[in-house]
Amino acid sequence: MKRTFAVILAVLAAVALFAGLVHAVLVAAHVSEPAATTVYGLTLRRLWATTAFALALVGVVIGGLALRRSAGRIGAGNWRMWAIVALVAGLIAAVNGGLNLAVANGGPGSGNGVIGGAAALVLGLIGMVIAGIILSRSRRTADTAAPLT
Repeated sequence: MKRTFAVILAVLAAVALFAGLVHAVLVAAHVSEPAATTVYGLTLRRLWATTAFALALVGVVIGGLALRRSAGRIGAGNWRMWAIVALVAGLIAAVNGGLNLAVANGGPGSGNGVIGGAAALVLGLIGMVIAGIILSRSRRTADTAAPLT
C-alpha cells in the first residue's frame, strides 16, 4: 500500500514538473497567451508538433528501457546502441519542437501547435539527458575494463 501510494505520488510530481516545464518554455517563447479565436481540428503545424512529440516520447521510452538494461525486446547487449537511438530521437524532436515554437505566431488555440512543440522540446531534452547518462556510464565501464599496457 505504501509503495503504491509512493509511485502514484511520484507520477503526479513528474506530471506537474513536466507541465511546469512546458509552461516555462511557452513563456520563454512568448507564446503563452491564448489565441483570440480558437482553431479546431488538425492543422499542418499541429501535426508537425504532434509528430515531434511522439518521436520525443519514443526516445524517452527507449532511453528508459536502455537505462534499465532491459532484457526484453532491446536485449541486454545492445543497450549502448539503443542509447544512441534515444539520443538521436531526442535531438530531432527537440529541434523540431523548438522550430515549431520559433515559427509560431500565436498562442494555444491558434492552430500553430505550440503546446505540442513545447512538449516535444521538453521531452526531447529529457530523452537526450537519459541517453547521455547511459553513454557516460558505458564510457566509464569501458575505461575501467580496458587493460593498461
